[in-house]
Amino acid sequence: MKSAVILFPGINRENDAIAALEQATGTKPTVVWHGETELPKTDIIMVPGGFSYGDYLRCGAMAAKSPIMRAVAERAKAGVTILGVCNGFQILTEAGLLPGALMRNASLKFICKNTRLKIENTNTRFTNQYKTGEVVDYPVAHHDGNFFADRETLDRLEGEGRVVLRYCDANGVVDPATNLNGSQRNIAGIINEAGNVLGMMPHPENAIDPLHGGTDGRNLFKSLVEAAS
Repeated sequence: MKSAVILFPGINRENDAIAALEQATGTKPTVVWHGETELPKTDIIMVPGGFSYGDYLRCGAMAAKSPIMRAVAERAKAGVTILGVCNGFQILTEAGLLPGALMRNASLKFICKNTRLKIENTNTRFTNQYKTGEVVDYPVAHHDGNFFADRETLDRLEGEGRVVLRYCDANGVVDPATNLNGSQRNIAGIINEAGNVLGMMPHPENAIDPLHGGTDGRNLFKSLVEAAS
């Protein structure tokens, strides 16, 4: 099984992404520089976190215009599995591959800690190894993770089962008190209409090793492999 990690100037989670994909697939991913115009044949593409272009202008806005994103968009249209984490989520929204936008956290502060997430939909390529309603623990590290969309878009995401992850407490309760960044409806991750593109703010790639505090992220990468097999 082949995978690829897209590398932009300022991205800093590419090695974490590589480690997670290699652990899950048994093969080291190909790293593709943002200035390239073509992608190798691959089953999974990951757009990792960090601060592409130093978050100037708007998080992900400049990276979304990089040459490689045309190829990523083509692969998305062809049904290839694409995962965008943190800055990767921001890039996917800016590129129009996912709806909505990621704004400044409601607190206007950078948030770096672990958070609980509720798995809302297990009928996806990304969550088929979890149980519906399962609560997982992932790290977050972002300043602009406040997901926003208009009501019509939010209702459509809800109605189509495209909200995959929500911020919650240890018991799976979703309410304003568990919303760490102000995201509308506690949304932490969504998929596109076709179901092959997921954007999420928390970092599953940093939850695969017990030495790093937990392994709740492993099943996300196992889900990718299961779906691609």
